[in-house]
Amino acid sequence: MTTDHPRTDEHPRTDEHSRTDEHPRTDDHPRTDEHLRTTGTPPITTPPITTRPITNLLVANRGEIARRIFRTCRALGIATTAVYADPDAAAPHVREADTAVRLPGAAPADTYLRGELIVRAALDAGADAVHPGYGFLSESAEFARAVLDAGLCWVGPPPAAIAAMGSKTAAKQLMRKAGVPVLDALDVPTGADLPLLVKAAAGGGGRGMRIVRDLADLPAELAAARAEAAKAFGSDEVFCERYLPTGRHVEVQLLADAHGTVWAVGDRDCSLQRRHQKVIEEAPAPGLPDEVRAALHAAAVSAARAIGYTGAGTAEFLLAEDGRFWFLEMNTRLQVEHPVTEAVTGLDLVALQLAVAEGEKLPGPDAPPTTGHAVEARLYAEDPAKDWQPATGTLHRLELVGDHQEFTSTGAAGLRLDSGVAPGGEITPHYDAMLAKVIAWAPTRAAAARRLADALARAKVHGPATNRELLVRALRHPAFLAGRVHTGFLAEHAAGLLAPDAEGAGRAALAAALAEAAARPAARTGALPSGWRNLPSQPQVRRYRTEDGTETVVRYRLTRDGLRAEEHPGVALVEASAGRVVLSEGDVRRSYEVARHGERVHVDTPFGSTVLTALPRFPDPVGQSDPGALLAPMPGTVVRTAAEVGDTVTAGQPLLWLEAMKMEHKVTAPADGVLAELRATPGQQVELGALLAVVHPAS
Repeated sequence: MTTDHPRTDEHPRTDEHSRTDEHPRTDDHPRTDEHLRTTGTPPITTPPITTRPITNLLVANRGEIARRIFRTCRALGIATTAVYADPDAAAPHVREADTAVRLPGAAPADTYLRGELIVRAALDAGADAVHPGYGFLSESAEFARAVLDAGLCWVGPPPAAIAAMGSKTAAKQLMRKAGVPVLDALDVPTGADLPLLVKAAAGGGGRGMRIVRDLADLPAELAAARAEAAKAFGSDEVFCERYLPTGRHVEVQLLADAHGTVWAVGDRDCSLQRRHQKVIEEAPAPGLPDEVRAALHAAAVSAARAIGYTGAGTAEFLLAEDGRFWFLEMNTRLQVEHPVTEAVTGLDLVALQLAVAEGEKLPGPDAPPTTGHAVEARLYAEDPAKDWQPATGTLHRLELVGDHQEFTSTGAAGLRLDSGVAPGGEITPHYDAMLAKVIAWAPTRAAAARRLADALARAKVHGPATNRELLVRALRHPAFLAGRVHTGFLAEHAAGLLAPDAEGAGRAALAAALAEAAARPAARTGALPSGWRNLPSQPQVRRYRTEDGTETVVRYRLTRDGLRAEEHPGVALVEASAGRVVLSEGDVRRSYEVARHGERVHVDTPFGSTVLTALPRFPDPVGQSDPGALLAPMPGTVVRTAAEVGDTVTAGQPLLWLEAMKMEHKVTAPADGVLAELRATPGQQVELGALLAVVHPAS
């Protein structure tokens, strides 16, 4: 059900959104912002313990995490309230909630990042608690205070704890005092410090982060990082620290109650990253000596106790090859990768968050042990071969083949799917590009990786370009299976992970052409199939473009002696319909499922999938764009420009940046020349294919 903010008697409105006796605040300590600025540490206080059952929970988020939280609420008998921006009006999380409140607008800054709108939505919908999910306002101490000041239960840590970890630089000072190892910031970086990492002090997720390998590049990278950080987090504070190219990103899941119990709920390795954002995560972290694992857990618990933490959180560390580790940051919320911890412990972390928020004790002094191994892959709408460029468009199909669970235990099948999108939905540039998380559990790491790779390879994912093939190859890579993971893994093995499969694409194109022929009316009415000839003739020709831009041509004849495919002379046709083609080569048969959505053709096999774009038989030479024209690769917002008309530019030189799907994307000069036109201005909204600039060759 949806509501346009109706009034409710159960939660009378007050002008100040003041606290009520029925809903006392649980952070009765002084405001900490000034204290943090002057001392670098928060006052350590213990919030009073309250017992208040939650009856109606608003999730201040969208998509997959909202659906995940709602699933636990249904199991516990808690009513649910969703909020939604206009592009999400028909989203699954809105349909599944008991009540949904509209946040007018589309951009996150106008909707999901408006804390006052969300608090008002909770009060108007009759919710008595707010769960922030992850991202958006989940680590905003100001939002947490606003929720508590409105008399609502906050499902998260005390605002003081959020504030303490809100700045990476202040957090490091606090952790150093608590005896947790930290990687020192570099006051004045020198050549001896290279490579180094520029990081935003007030946020994460890869925003405001740059690797610098040459000191000459430092001023420009600092400026770019500051600009991105200011836009993303409202603060342009950045700092530099040493970059460990082969370091591992290991984190410890924490749970703490208000009665003094702090759990280290196992650990995770999140080293496989692109653009400093996680892609594949696993639990437990592989290959850790017992003493290193114990030290990591102890450091994480110390970090939580140092700030009076309650609820779920994560302490993140950088682990060197020699076993040394340093504190990176503490995420004061649930993590995207929490399902792998649930899979190896059997815990429902959301249920425990709610219990702690209600004032209950954790069920025991120590967390349960882990069993087996779990691996998670994030399926993104993006093209890894094009610098991870995000993709938009209609999602026609998203499903795993075979038994699996959704938003809960992996079950007997060992598979779980968490997704916030549904077939027929639009992938827009407004939000994160993640389509789904696929999680596999098995008794051993090798078995879990194999199960996950197979599930992804067999999945039906029809719509925008995705990173599915890269995920499958990474999970099957010998270095990954040997446990040789680090934050530079994807870059180190990019050549193999991104190499086009020309042979597989060629056979998929042949199957697509035969399915297209079988779908024609003549074939469906029992007449001779398209392309059938009694006498030798010119072959049927179909042209396709693969995701990497390669054009594939199919030439075939259907004769009384069977299929004659010029590019695959040994391949015979066993059967063909509009949706399925079976080909054989010798005694080996392979089946191909074919689905066409407009000009995009998806060819699925048990071993992987190929996405093709059908090209016209007779290309129209009219209307070809200027070879030096730069077209918008995606819809987005022009963030800034770095050149002016008349400037001499070199190939690869950045000309402007577009922001889409929470990331900035660089648009570079295609060749050496002169910038003849620049039609992009900062703040401008552009559509896919819009002309941004033109570079003419130097005379």
